[in-house]
Amino acid sequence: MLKLYSDNPNPKAITRVAEILRNGGVVIYPTDTVYAIGCDIFQPRAVEKVCKFKGLDPQKANLSLICYDLSNISEYAKVDNTTFKLLKHNLPGAFTFILNGSSNLPKLFKNRKTIGIRVPDNNIIRALVQELGNPILTASVKDDCDITEYETDPELLEEKYGKSVDLIIDGGFGGVIASTIVDCTGDEPIIVRAGAGVLI
Repeated sequence: MLKLYSDNPNPKAITRVAEILRNGGVVIYPTDTVYAIGCDIFQPRAVEKVCKFKGLDPQKANLSLICYDLSNISEYAKVDNTTFKLLKHNLPGAFTFILNGSSNLPKLFKNRKTIGIRVPDNNIIRALVQELGNPILTASVKDDCDITEYETDPELLEEKYGKSVDLIIDGGFGGVIASTIVDCTGDEPIIVRAGAGVLI
């Protein structure tokens, strides 16, 4: 387990974690909502590991990416002016925006029309994405309706999942409310799931 502080993540430690991801590793990390599990989107075997951990079919699962910022998002998703303004007002924040995917998505995502995008208000995971140089595939460690003390306490996460992943980042206690999911693929944004984020 690696202890990091959101207000000032240790650059050497962030580099070390990015290297683990580049080498196909799977990591559990804090976000601005709940603890999540993820990997480098360009490592297909790692993506399969994350899906297996979650009991998902990689071909059918609704997968999400963590991006560093708005310009990073526009590389991997199609964003019109109205959607861009919505994202700009609400990110970084506790949201997952469903957007139409772009041709830059890895092969594993090519058959998808849409992709979930997150830019969490958490310096640890954003520094990690920035150091890695591309988005991280992300999924909450536990299903949103089933988050318990085990999913908020890093030491309990280590105890329960330490042997299933390559590293757990201790960023302090996590939250119990997942991100708000907003579908931006239609004419108007639609809140698919109410969560921690409140649209402004």
